[in-house]
Amino acid sequence: MNKVVFFLLLVCLVAGCKSPEARRPITVKSGSFIKESAERNKKLYEKEQQKIQNIINANPQTNYLASESGFWYFYNVKVEQDTITPKFGDIVNFNYSTKDFNGNSIYSLAENKTRNYAMDQEELFTGLREGLKLMKPGETITFLFPSQKAYGYYGDSNKIGTNTPLVCEVTVNTIIQNQN
Repeated sequence: MNKVVFFLLLVCLVAGCKSPEARRPITVKSGSFIKESAERNKKLYEKEQQKIQNIINANPQTNYLASESGFWYFYNVKVEQDTITPKFGDIVNFNYSTKDFNGNSIYSLAENKTRNYAMDQEELFTGLREGLKLMKPGETITFLFPSQKAYGYYGDSNKIGTNTPLVCEVTVNTIIQNQN
């Protein structure tokens, strides 16, 4: 009986002394997803840029300007006199409407309502935030935003879907300068 117990004890010791083996991953990740995503985004960007160019070409009487931020715009109402443009912390009172590139209304002026926006201190989609920085009180500008400057991949969880480029007509009513 002692021999059986001794043998079982010896087997347990040998089995217990074995070093643990590293677990192998079930799936091996490669950079292919990121590469595919980047390629999709490049194609989307090119497609949207072509749509913007088609809109510009269809309206030769309109003087479109390219912004440094990656969108196009033109003045509906331009204020020639030298007045202020919004800076960090200024309160901008504005109205805007939103359409898709086919001219279909997404949000009307009435739906968006007049808004007060503390410059760069509140949430606002990138293109509109950058567009407001170009504007003076009393100006109305129409912006052509590619989807990455609008709501991008996620949309607005309401009427604006995934990767939707936008046309926004924006009017700045007033700018109250930050007193700090």
